[in-house]
Amino acid sequence: MKVSLVIMAAGLGSRYGGSKQVDGIGPHNEILMEYSIYDAIRAGFNKIVFIIKPEMEETMERLCGGYLRRKTARDGSPVEVAYAFQDFSSVPDFYHIPAERTKPFGTVHALLCAAEAVDGPCCVINADDYYGIDAYRTIYEELVKLPAEGRATMVGYQLKNTASLHGTVSRGVCTVRDGRLDSVREALKIQLYPDGSLKDLAEDRALAPDTVVSMNFWGFMPSIFPALRAYFEDFLRNEAGDNIKAECLLPMMVDQQMRRGKLEVSVLHSADRWFGMTYHEDREVVAAELRRLHEKGDYPADLRV
Repeated sequence: MKVSLVIMAAGLGSRYGGSKQVDGIGPHNEILMEYSIYDAIRAGFNKIVFIIKPEMEETMERLCGGYLRRKTARDGSPVEVAYAFQDFSSVPDFYHIPAERTKPFGTVHALLCAAEAVDGPCCVINADDYYGIDAYRTIYEELVKLPAEGRATMVGYQLKNTASLHGTVSRGVCTVRDGRLDSVREALKIQLYPDGSLKDLAEDRALAPDTVVSMNFWGFMPSIFPALRAYFEDFLRNEAGDNIKAECLLPMMVDQQMRRGKLEVSVLHSADRWFGMTYHEDREVVAAELRRLHEKGDYPADLRV
């Protein structure tokens, strides 16, 4: 059985100020997604699917694809590599794309673009986040037990560990009951302050530091794709309009499916700390943390061997 790590790497990184997906951040110029890939393979994943812009394929093959094909998964099989392209060619014909639009349509659209490459359980992640070694072990063990339909999973993180002092962030704010996701709402402008307090600026409300949030670390079965497609088409018909920045987001799709009684989502927790690069000012903090993890022995000198 192929268990895929699906990496969403087609974003433009506008807040970061460059293509953070291919920014060499590790002590030997590793890009951040290489740590996710290394952690996933040692947890048991045996297929890597990159969701990218078409013009990124040569770069991604040079940075990651080539050496990954020479790696062996934990089950003894060669690691499989696939590319999925997130561009406007996958948008249904009934929707007229505004001429000024350059951004992709968000994370629901991204995962939909990978439908043909995913043939078993999959973990979906952001390319510019570090989720931790334990997180991949935890979600892999849950994924291989999921039934074919009606169930999904996610790893939740505490809000206080996922915000940035350098600007606002978007997070899926979760309500969890008895280990299950009860609801999730997208908070688009969360600000962390030097005293540790947090506020949703869009709704002018304080948020508790230990609030569980989604960092787009989802586990799905292939049966999720029809729901993704229906949700994306509804979004295009009813919400996108001429808004050149409108995005169709996974947390909102998951919330809808749960409210309709069609999806149950287990919430997992990791002992590791999340970190990521939303803003360019986050770069030095992330680089220092990665150096520490190498020095501690959590990662070898060369991830690519």
